[in-house]
Amino acid sequence: MAAAPLSPTPGSTSTSAFDAAPLSEGARLVNTFIAPSKTFTDLRRNASWWGPWLLISIFALLFVYSMDRQIGFDQISKNEIAHSSRADQFDKLPADQQAKQIAISTGFVRYLSYGIPVMILLYFAIITLVLWATFKFAAGSGVSYKTAYAIVFYATLPGIIGSILGTVSMFAGVNPEGFNVNNPVATNPAYFMDPTANKFLYGMASGLDIIVIWTIVLMGIGFSCTGKVKRSTAIALVAGWYLVWKLAAAALAARS
Repeated sequence: MAAAPLSPTPGSTSTSAFDAAPLSEGARLVNTFIAPSKTFTDLRRNASWWGPWLLISIFALLFVYSMDRQIGFDQISKNEIAHSSRADQFDKLPADQQAKQIAISTGFVRYLSYGIPVMILLYFAIITLVLWATFKFAAGSGVSYKTAYAIVFYATLPGIIGSILGTVSMFAGVNPEGFNVNNPVATNPAYFMDPTANKFLYGMASGLDIIVIWTIVLMGIGFSCTGKVKRSTAIALVAGWYLVWKLAAAALAARS
């Protein structure tokens, strides 16, 4: 006669019972907005990043298409020149040379804009390298570069909200001559400021962006969930690097 199965005793529960169920890609994307800890904890199981990359790329390309259709890359080039230090020099050029410079700038910006899915891969790889090295050597985190790369992708998902808002505003009838490709949505105080009046102040004010702050917090949560780092420390490290970058960029803009 076969022996009856033993009843589980308290404390003998299998370890897997305590493990969170694996998340689907769709669940990870949704949870990034409503329960980010679940998404980032799941990256320890599978550090894939193709889902957020695809979603970010789709909305970014939609934004680029809207610029091309509603504003025009030639107008964007003119606006950028008007906000730059070479505006006076450009105005003194003969009409044919102005047109030539606009054409060169327009072509460059168009190809760069429509190539944004590839640019995202490269740009995020650099950000990841800086953050991964910081957490590894300064905070003693054991997170791998692959996992850190996935963290950066998921943490930047709120950026699609900015893309949607920018797209809606352009089709709603934004003034093409007043369009600023570097700050197209009113998610920071700099949107309401003159970009040529005080460039340093404008640059720092643009850093107080709701979506960027959201992203910084998510990155901190991500590194905290995947590495042995306190959440407050992780957020502070990410925010510190962002502050350094904004200070440098604003100072450089002020000198130009």
